[in-house]
Amino acid sequence: MTKHYFTCLTLGDSYTIGESVALHESFPYQMIQTLRNDGLHFHAPEVIAKTGWTSFELAEHLLHTKLNEQYDFVTLLVGVNNQYRGTPVKEFAEDFNFLLRKAIHLSGEKPDHVIVLSIPDWGVTPFAKERNSQKIADEIDAFNKVCESAAKELDTHYINITEDSRKAKDDPELLAPDGLHYSEKAHAIWAEKATDIIKQLIRK
Repeated sequence: MTKHYFTCLTLGDSYTIGESVALHESFPYQMIQTLRNDGLHFHAPEVIAKTGWTSFELAEHLLHTKLNEQYDFVTLLVGVNNQYRGTPVKEFAEDFNFLLRKAIHLSGEKPDHVIVLSIPDWGVTPFAKERNSQKIADEIDAFNKVCESAAKELDTHYINITEDSRKAKDDPELLAPDGLHYSEKAHAIWAEKATDIIKQLIRK
């Protein structure tokens, strides 16, 4: 009997590709490895992400990329570069809505197989020490409100990893060597949250 191998598409920016950590330390790869360790058969994750991408750039790339018609699971984590560049929240909301609907379509119209991850708060990193961390936190929260309400409205999962990312203020082990992105340890926390959802869905 042929084994069924699950597929997973991960959409995003530097946090999805794991900027400044090894490929296998990024959350998509840690997530798949954990699922494999639990005896589930998964292909390597397909990662559509690039450091610096805004929601618009991710959407633009998706429009010109040939993907599989369907994936068993899709994750979406984007928005930090919108906040960093000062893009209006309203514009982000339009992009995010498009991206989330696209993610649902790519999941075979199964919203519960789509996982939205909240935007980490880079305001607590050494990179941001000369900046207004409270302003960054408030703006990240505003962007995350968009992500959370879209996820709720379209019946997808929403994982809050922002609070985990803020612990980097007191735990330097959560930071990557560049002082801006997150470490293998941080990615492991995000991966575990996503893994729990996927395991529940498979074992339904």
